[in-house]
Amino acid sequence: MLLLRCQLKPAPPQKVPCRLWAVMGKLQSKLRHSTYKYRPDGIIEERTSTKASQEYSLAHLDPVSVVATLNSDLCVSGGKDKTAVAYNWKTGNVVKRFKGHEREITKIACIPKSSQFFSASRDRTVMMWDLHGSSQPRQQLSGHAMVVTGLAMSPDSSQLCTGSRDNSLLLWDVRTGQCVERASVSRNLVTHLCWVPRESYILQTSEDKTIRLWDSRRLQIAHMFPTKQHIQTHCEVSVDGHRCISCSSGFGGEGCEATLWDLRQTRDRICEYKGHLQTVASCVFLPRSLALLPMIATSAHDSKVKIWNQDTGACLFTLSLDGSGPLTSLAVGDTTSLLCSSFHRGVHLLRVDHSQGLELQEVAAF
Repeated sequence: MLLLRCQLKPAPPQKVPCRLWAVMGKLQSKLRHSTYKYRPDGIIEERTSTKASQEYSLAHLDPVSVVATLNSDLCVSGGKDKTAVAYNWKTGNVVKRFKGHEREITKIACIPKSSQFFSASRDRTVMMWDLHGSSQPRQQLSGHAMVVTGLAMSPDSSQLCTGSRDNSLLLWDVRTGQCVERASVSRNLVTHLCWVPRESYILQTSEDKTIRLWDSRRLQIAHMFPTKQHIQTHCEVSVDGHRCISCSSGFGGEGCEATLWDLRQTRDRICEYKGHLQTVASCVFLPRSLALLPMIATSAHDSKVKIWNQDTGACLFTLSLDGSGPLTSLAVGDTTSLLCSSFHRGVHLLRVDHSQGLELQEVAAF
């Protein structure tokens, strides 16, 4: 037995290619992702996508908290590395990096039809950046006592609303950088903000399980939707301003849902979308040019992106981004694309395909 041990020599260590070495350009590899297509009869058909997916150098080496679309070619992401990165999501090229925050970037709000955007951070500040300007922030807005967790730009881009875990909302004049209104509600730990198109109203979700509609003219509550059973993590308003969706925390399928609400006179709950197994972190309305019928998309901590029939609540397609960890944010890219941020694999470029029935495919990761 002793002689046998002496004759065995450990094999020399093998050199394993590291993904972080891919700094000279893009890598291409075939990734297999489990996908599930839901039939009308309720039977789930398991499918596997084997299409080639471009693997670019990661724009962030830490978890990505948020991604937003700047224009038809560029998006901006931010995360735990305290850096905002603008890059061309069609080519995978980093355009510019913005550093100034002292802690994780939590939210990003882009100014429509411009090269400017705002980033919010756990360092309690909001910074304004210009893609065509210097690498230093154009503005720094300080007024919250805790992490900033909500950003919403007014339809005319003249005002910015910010929300925080300090229970407050602040309204800022974008031109001067001055705070013009402040409101606070007990236990209103803000999780997300969005402005209603062509209106003076701001929609807000909270850790107190409540969805509030604010009138920005005096920054007062105009309406409160019925309290849900779980923390409301995100909200989104349709382009026509008639409907909104919110999504909730949860685990093991309990909670883990999205809810469609009427924003007009009745303001009732219209539909619920259930099927995720962990917290639903983000939800978006798919543009009619991208979808053949009214649809919404959700992303969750269970590493899945789901597409739903907006009117019936039926899940039409599920894409599992294996190895990505919790999915944190969704943004509409263009008429056929979605952007999805994740903990472990940066930002994913997803494409909606109708050539053989509805299908959602990952085509690249940054």
